[in-house]
Amino acid sequence: MPSIDLMTGRDGLTQLTQTICDIASVSGDEQNLADVIESALRGLAAPTVDVTRYGNNIVARTSHGRGRRVILAGHIDTVPVAHNLPTQLRDDPDRGPVLWGRGTVDMKAGLAVLLQVFAQLALDPASTTSDVTLVAYDNEEVASDRNGLGHLVARHPDLIAGDFAVLGEPSNGGIEGGCNGTLRVHVSTTGVAAHSARSWMGSNAIHAAAPILSRLAEYQAETVEVDGLAYREGLNAVAISGGIAGNVIPDRCRVTVNYRFAPARSEAEALKFVEEFFAPFEVLVDDTAPGARPGLDSPLAQEFVAAVSRVTGGGASAKVGWTDVARFSRLGVPAVNFGPGDPSLAHHDEERVSLAQITQCYDALYLWLAGNSTAVH
Repeated sequence: MPSIDLMTGRDGLTQLTQTICDIASVSGDEQNLADVIESALRGLAAPTVDVTRYGNNIVARTSHGRGRRVILAGHIDTVPVAHNLPTQLRDDPDRGPVLWGRGTVDMKAGLAVLLQVFAQLALDPASTTSDVTLVAYDNEEVASDRNGLGHLVARHPDLIAGDFAVLGEPSNGGIEGGCNGTLRVHVSTTGVAAHSARSWMGSNAIHAAAPILSRLAEYQAETVEVDGLAYREGLNAVAISGGIAGNVIPDRCRVTVNYRFAPARSEAEALKFVEEFFAPFEVLVDDTAPGARPGLDSPLAQEFVAAVSRVTGGGASAKVGWTDVARFSRLGVPAVNFGPGDPSLAHHDEERVSLAQITQCYDALYLWLAGNSTAVH
């Protein structure tokens, strides 16, 4: 099993990203990468760092006695590999030198940035006015009840207490505030089974689903402004199932629908909207997770936005996907998404991240946590 060196600072970012990407860690199979990360964190020559492991979730905390604590959080799992490992260094006509392969965007480049920043601050406590917590967790890419951060929130909330959180999700090197909520439901129709040669004796449940699909096809997605950021919603069928046999009229059909809703709505309000939208059809909830408001009005968030703007020249926009900033939001911890990588390439077979953007994100985060020092390690 390879090892990683967290004491190389800025210069080691490309190698660190490539190494942790090449340790395949599809959701449910993160143990090898968790072992490597734990070993590297325990190997830091920093007596004021405490490392805790819970399953395949690792939490490292500095204890410098500072008056505020910043959480750096990132998931270690990826969606399944699609012939895109091991990673490759390539030249991209639009992005320059890139690292290509699974996990480079979502979100191991971001994880590498968080790991290196944490290590540098742990090794040089005098450089920062903040204590820092690093959270590396599993099972983010699957159902929310398996999410490692969710398990930590439920069982060890003391480990992730803090004043502000940065989630290393891909954001093209800018800040993405909050996130949309997500609701997945099954919308069902019923009929009467019969032999297909005598179809008039039955009632076809698949045919009865036509109005459900028509409503979805006609739906116009809304853009909702929340605290100055614009969140684009979505309501889409993502699966359909039904049928008994090739010669039987089906007596049941199920359309699975995913609703991405702006954080102006609660989960309960989102469900009410969907139930009313599909009435009188039966609606059953399959999975749900709340959104998060931008959280950019806290003093620490404003400091961070200013620091990123100085390095990248960018401002803040809305995160239209769901991320774990929602979990921090429910704990009362303001949180933002910030990491290298184009979100549109997440889960893509041609997933790739700009090497310059990885370095840029490191510079912005390190310089902010190091009290806007001009020295980057």
